[in-house]
Amino acid sequence: MNVAELSTRMGWKAVAGARGLEREVRGGYCGDLLSDVMAKAPAGCLWLTVQGHLNIIAVALLREMAAVVVTSGREPDPDTARKAEEEGIPLFTSSETAFTLAGRLWELGIGRTEPA
Repeated sequence: MNVAELSTRMGWKAVAGARGLEREVRGGYCGDLLSDVMAKAPAGCLWLTVQGHLNIIAVALLREMAAVVVTSGREPDPDTARKAEEEGIPLFTSSETAFTLAGRLWELGIGRTEPA
């Protein structure tokens, strides 16, 4: 499933990065400790985080992520949204927690190795 299809199904608010909406989502990662995300998040993943500062875009670029969702009703900083737009990194917000979103994504087959 690509980022555009997934974001529509999940009802996320788009903040920036429309250029990257056709990227395929190949998995997911939940985490707020940037060093952990930099070390372990797989390429092509959708990252769920409460962080909204500029460094999340740098990490998303480093790990070649499909998109980033800022969870729990938090909003990314304006500089973060600008950088996401510049780099073509789809950036969304959701009022739901990362835990809830991860469960919904799993039900859609994101992150599963066998068919949903």
